[in-house]
Amino acid sequence: MTTGRGDGAGRHDLVLAVDGGGVKTDLALVERGGAVRSLVRGGRGQTHYLGIEGSVEMLESLLQRGLTEAGLDRTKRPFASTAQIMMAGADLPEEVLALHAGIERQNWADTLVVDSDMPALLRAGTDRGWGIAVVCGAGINCIGRAPSGSGSGPREVRFLSFGPVSGDWGGGLDVGLAALAAAVRAADGRGPRTLLEEAVPVHFGLSDPFAVARAVHMEETPVAKLLELAPLVLAARDEDAVAAGIVQRLADEVVAFARAALRRLELTAADPDVVLGGGLMRAVAADVVEVIARGVHAVAPAARVVVSPSEPIVGAVLLGLDALGAEASAGARARAELDAAAAAQSV
Repeated sequence: MTTGRGDGAGRHDLVLAVDGGGVKTDLALVERGGAVRSLVRGGRGQTHYLGIEGSVEMLESLLQRGLTEAGLDRTKRPFASTAQIMMAGADLPEEVLALHAGIERQNWADTLVVDSDMPALLRAGTDRGWGIAVVCGAGINCIGRAPSGSGSGPREVRFLSFGPVSGDWGGGLDVGLAALAAAVRAADGRGPRTLLEEAVPVHFGLSDPFAVARAVHMEETPVAKLLELAPLVLAARDEDAVAAGIVQRLADEVVAFARAALRRLELTAADPDVVLGGGLMRAVAADVVEVIARGVHAVAPAARVVVSPSEPIVGAVLLGLDALGAEASAGARARAELDAAAAAQSV
């Protein structure tokens, strides 16, 4: 959703961009020419966890940090010409409207765009303005956009991304839950032996898989902590059939999303970019990406499957620069500086 004051009141000709997720939230302030004034990171900003008011408060706090780091006046609003607020979990129109209303009251920018994080991932992975993006972070989701004037199908497709109730499987939490389930089943005899039987309890400093399951059930260990098990599954894949099966299921789900979007948009005969993003997709081995590519090519032979070279915050900034009509060189500079800043924060 987009709104604007239309009075040209932006004092700094800045892009304010946010990528908010279930694990972390990035906020960037970038000049029209592409110079990055600040990039700050906070905890999860998703409204499903914090509520609308809590999410807006968290973003306001993060913005104040960003303004301080950029050396900008924190008292004179609006701070930017355009704000691109891309938040995971903002999937329904009513969710976007509610979040937009909460942010609009803060008067951060002349023009405000609020959406899910999916357009940011797509923009981070391709400059073409259309294509498919699939994210595997804490959860899994997909967006597809067709080029202007193509075919008779829809221009854009999205998915509910509600988790199990909408048929979704494949985020880090799902992989972590699968790891714990496999460990428990191995320990009690219902399933095959797996390295996860030992690795899962060791990760949490507990005696066995039953103790981990009990801790989650009793809410002594938050369910969200099971996200931490996803890297164990990826690490065990080459020598453990159970872990390999979980990773294969992940690849199959990514392919299912991409294929559905391609078919619904009537792009199977086109050459779209299929962008993969999120922590899981950046962490999987190259041969897993190849498996996904083969699955996509089965329905769209000319598709180009790529892991996004940048995090979604870069896409959010690029969308803002696009809105300002900035030169391509500005986008290239912003991407390079943000990639470097994000890498430094991850060390």
